[in-house]
Amino acid sequence: MSSAPEWAEERSEAVDPSNPEGVGAADGSGGGVSSLQGGAGAAAELEQKLAELQDRYLRTVAEVENVRRRARDEVERARKFGIEAFAESLLPVKDSLELALAADAPDIENMKEGVGATLQLLGSAFEKNRLVEIDPAGEKFDPNLHQAISTVPAAGLQPPVAPGHVAHVLQKGYLIADRVLRPALVTVVQD
Repeated sequence: MSSAPEWAEERSEAVDPSNPEGVGAADGSGGGVSSLQGGAGAAAELEQKLAELQDRYLRTVAEVENVRRRARDEVERARKFGIEAFAESLLPVKDSLELALAADAPDIENMKEGVGATLQLLGSAFEKNRLVEIDPAGEKFDPNLHQAISTVPAAGLQPPVAPGHVAHVLQKGYLIADRVLRPALVTVVQD
């Protein structure tokens, strides 16, 4: 009997002297060097795929950052210049008012005519920019569009107005793109 353990003797018997590492022996192919070359090719292929995936990942990250930056810049430009179209549509109104002030001793009729034309220019600017007037005289009171200042009795109103409806408009309201910019200030007929 030898002094080496049994498993060592079994191991030494199973080792092929031409393949001391036992490469390829597990599957019974005994491929040796060719098996190593196949493994190296597969490793190179995996490394290439890894490099491609890393490149795609980095490009995707860069693209996402570019999209974020462009969106941020676009929002900033919109904040900065969003009022540009509205301001441009108000310029004729300012020009008209300056002409009225520059006129030498205008008579009242010419002044009324000029103010009327200026009001039309302003109305056109509002319409162009979707600024809609709320003038609810006689309409049913709507707390979303109207602000009631007071209530009045139905008796004595000419023309007669139904209870819960707007009797008088003290100040017109305005909507901008279906959003209340300023509610109309109104008096409402008592129920």
